[in-house]
Amino acid sequence: MQRFTARAVVVGDRAGTVVPQAVVDVADGEITWVGPAAEAPPAGDADVVELPGVLMPGLVNAHSHAPMVLFRGQGEGLPLDRWLSEVMWPREARLTGDDVEAAMTAASAELLRNGVTTSVEMYFHPERIAAAVDRTGARAVIATPLLPLPGMPPLREQLDRAVDLAASAPRDGRVEYGLGPHAAYTLPLPLLADAARAAREHGLLLHLHVAETATEGQDLLALHGLSVPALLAAHDVLGGRVLAAHCVHLDDGDLELWREYDVAVAHCPASNAKLASGVAPLRDMLDRGIRVGLGTDGPASNDALDLLADARLAAQLARLASGDATALSAAEALWLATGAAADALGRPDLGQLEAGRRADLVHVDTRDLAFVPIGDATDVLTHLVWSAGGRFVRDVWVGGRQVVADGACTTVDAGALRADVAERAGRLARGAGPGGSPTRDAPVS
Repeated sequence: MQRFTARAVVVGDRAGTVVPQAVVDVADGEITWVGPAAEAPPAGDADVVELPGVLMPGLVNAHSHAPMVLFRGQGEGLPLDRWLSEVMWPREARLTGDDVEAAMTAASAELLRNGVTTSVEMYFHPERIAAAVDRTGARAVIATPLLPLPGMPPLREQLDRAVDLAASAPRDGRVEYGLGPHAAYTLPLPLLADAARAAREHGLLLHLHVAETATEGQDLLALHGLSVPALLAAHDVLGGRVLAAHCVHLDDGDLELWREYDVAVAHCPASNAKLASGVAPLRDMLDRGIRVGLGTDGPASNDALDLLADARLAAQLARLASGDATALSAAEALWLATGAAADALGRPDLGQLEAGRRADLVHVDTRDLAFVPIGDATDVLTHLVWSAGGRFVRDVWVGGRQVVADGACTTVDAGALRADVAERAGRLARGAGPGGSPTRDAPVS
């Protein structure tokens, strides 16, 4: 057994529960007890880890394309449509499986250093993403992308392969595969319906983009006379474990459909702001009881993988949009990155420090002026959201195994990864193939 003692424990629930001078006991990768040190059961022969700062749950990133660290900072200043067509898609057309695995390994290490222990990934070569996560020791829910791109198999074949891949995953909670049909504006509606039925049949997460920009659904609206959420409902896409990314441009009727079908939302405030896509109606979603988790989106459109920073931005934008300084509290902002995000994924084993959940723990160093003063327990949450960030994460455990120590990932060589990703990014930007030779903008293989 392991026993962790800390200045305070942040549980990760909506109420913002903070336990001062606390203990977390872990056995076989799961939390067995959480509470005040004065009430802790006998430690016995436990391995005691004394932490000077705050212990909180591993953060859960509800929407990411993390291998896009290869394209970080590229296409600066372009709106989403031009950013995709002029910068991202030509470079992605030259990606190899080796590129994706190397980039995901580096991104996973970065996520862990920022306290993110689980991420929802939607990107090419899902098996290579899984291999990278296995190497770093993180967790991932990998939504295999379904896209009608030249050079990729027919959509029906893509779907069948994705379902088979999901069935092959080990049931240890480290890697889970889902289905990632890109969006209603890029895929035929019958294919979306087939993917949804397959997801429900096999209990898989169905993850797609919805209403990211104001104009993406205009053609569908003109053709069918329905908004994208209404179209999805009409084609039996909703129901089961559905996680919709962005959801910026939804009206009251759309939000009611989300509530009726219990559709969860991956809220990506940094990406939405950077690409000028808009501000999602977060408060309206929460007030309707819609499940919402926080996502970074890809590191080419954020450009960071710091979910604590995005929690701060989520609160800022919610308050600014409403003109109400109480629109999103610090407790709720942190909850969106922990317990709420786990709930949005349909993963009740993650996101909170609670007996029976997986021992994904993050130690935040509070020996800094950013955490002064602390007059009561609520100040811990206030400082975590408003003045801290991923740079204060010192140690991380996933399933009780330490993967970050003193601010450095222990499972991979970050320096070597940095050099490798830089070389690969340069090759992709130059339009060269895997051997360095020039190539045309070929489709993803």
